[in-house]
Amino acid sequence: MSKKIVILNGSPRKNGNTAALTAEFTKGAEEAGNIVTEFFLGDMNINGCKGCFGGHSIRECPCVQKDDMQQIYPAVRECDIIVLATPLYYWNMSGQLRTAVDRLFALEEGDGNLLRGHNRACALLMAAEGHGFEDVLLYYEHLTEHLKWKNLGHVFAGGNGDIGDISGKPELEQAYTLGKSIS
Repeated sequence: MSKKIVILNGSPRKNGNTAALTAEFTKGAEEAGNIVTEFFLGDMNINGCKGCFGGHSIRECPCVQKDDMQQIYPAVRECDIIVLATPLYYWNMSGQLRTAVDRLFALEEGDGNLLRGHNRACALLMAAEGHGFEDVLLYYEHLTEHLKWKNLGHVFAGGNGDIGDISGKPELEQAYTLGKSIS
C-alpha cells in the first residue's frame, strides 16, 4: 500500500545539494509506489512560533497565525512519513526548517494530539560543507522519540559547499535507496 510522504525542504537553494538529496529520495519513493509532496520552505512565508499555546489541532488551521503553514498542516495531518531536509547551519537544521518544525506544535495542542504517534515515521536528509552532524542528529533523535515517530534513518552528505558538489557522490544513492525502501 502506498504511503503519503511529506518533505519539508529547509534549504534556501532550490537547486542546491539538499535539493539533489530530496530529488533522489523522491525518485526512489515514487518508484516504490508512494506519493510525495515537497514543500520548499524558502519560498514560503512562515512566521516563528509565538509560544501562545493557542493552537487547536482539529481546526482547519490549528495555529492562531495565518501564514503559509496553512498549506503544510493538512498534508502533515494526512501523511505517513515526514522527511526533514536541510543544509547544516551552525550544527543544526536551517532556520527555515526549524521554524516550520516549531510551528507543527499547533497539531499537538487543544482538542487532540494530531502530530504525535499515529504510526508516523520520519527521515532526515542533510547536506553540508563540513561534517559536524552529531548535534543535529541528537536533536532529530529526541524529536522522533518525543513525537513517537519511527526513525527511518538519515543521509548525511558532508563536503558539499558549492551547488553541485554532491553530484556523483554515494549519498545520492543512499537517499534513493532510503526512498525506495518505503513500502
